Amino acid sequence: MINDVKVKQLKKYCDDRGFFAEIIKDGEEIFHEVKQTSYTETQPGVIKAFHWHKKQWDVWFVVRGMAQVVLHDLRDDSSTKGETQVIYAGADNPVVISIPPGVAHGYRVLGNEKVALFYHTSEAYDPENPDEERIDFDDPTIGFDWETKNR
Repeated sequence: MINDVKVKQLKKYCDDRGFFAEIIKDGEEIFHEVKQTSYTETQPGVIKAFHWHKKQWDVWFVVRGMAQVVLHDLRDDSSTKGETQVIYAGADNPVVISIPPGVAHGYRVLGNEKVALFYHTSEAYDPENPDEERIDFDDPTIGFDWETKNR
């Protein structure tokens, strides 16, 4: 596991009306100050990767569908520099993922359903000075193989 990345397994409180779940809460180690919340939907088979931030923490929650979330540590001062971590997140595995600055991140939509992703960020997006650096999904320095391995 990459240093400073936190994954919270959600607990669902179910009854005859449906369920309730707390996503993030002040005081949890997964929580970071929220200055913006965004929502995106991504079509089946699409890969959205990679990007990273210099200052911003991202906290992701896949609401619908399933995503293969891939993280890669770019931080020079990290003991896990160069490590890659894969997390399967979504309807079948409801987790919240806290992604620190300096960790490249992206995802691939699995299955035949769109992925619906909420992400909370510790910084508000500034189009004049965006805190976002891009890396190609197939960048050889990361070297991640996005193909599904049949077993």
